Amino acid sequence: MSGHSKWSTIKREKGAKDAKRGAVFTKIGNQIAIAARSGIDPVMNSALALAIEKAKQANMPAANIQRAIDRVADKNAAQLEEATYEAMGPGGIGIIIETATDNKNRTFPEVRNALTKNGGRIADAGSVMFQFARKGVITVAATGEDALLTVLDAGAEDAVEEDEELVVYTDPKDLAKVRTAIVEAGLAVTGAELQYVPNNTIAIAEQEVADKVLKVLDALDDLDDVTNVHTNADIQTEE
Repeated sequence: MSGHSKWSTIKREKGAKDAKRGAVFTKIGNQIAIAARSGIDPVMNSALALAIEKAKQANMPAANIQRAIDRVADKNAAQLEEATYEAMGPGGIGIIIETATDNKNRTFPEVRNALTKNGGRIADAGSVMFQFARKGVITVAATGEDALLTVLDAGAEDAVEEDEELVVYTDPKDLAKVRTAIVEAGLAVTGAELQYVPNNTIAIAEQEVADKVLKVLDALDDLDDVTNVHTNADIQTEE
């Protein structure tokens, strides 16, 4: 299955650095608040459980996590809504931008400006989305045939080795169940979330184009209201 490329690795490394600065807490807090609308008990709400786990992996304080959950019941708090935008970037790549916002009139111009200032543009609804599939994506700190068989036995649709770990793909509704089965089988899960995975990737081999691609993706990822950025770019250049 297509999907992970240099941007996936860079985004993960960037997320770790942002977590050290606390810059990622706003994004994760928004994800928790939205997940909590379906129920504030993580035992009964798998989406909330996954969001809380992501927060803990980023060393988000427990008080921040609880504050995000409590936002659902706070009648005075601005209510968040999700908005997804489609875009085109340098080299003809497709980009999907997920946001959580209390003001779309603020978020959309910020997304559009980040694109236009860095060689991208907003695309018509549906013109990019069809190139992607919604999947559960789990990263597992293991490699080898035994680990591969374990994740497949846990219910994964597919798995590939990349950067000395397994990237595991699931049906969206099976994400939490497969993640639990993998953990119970004794493997270490380092991440689990829903993503837009490209059906096919676009190879970016020229350094100049690759730099432009990473610049626009980075600019989008830096926006507070943006919760996730997905692309079909397969960056093949050296750092």
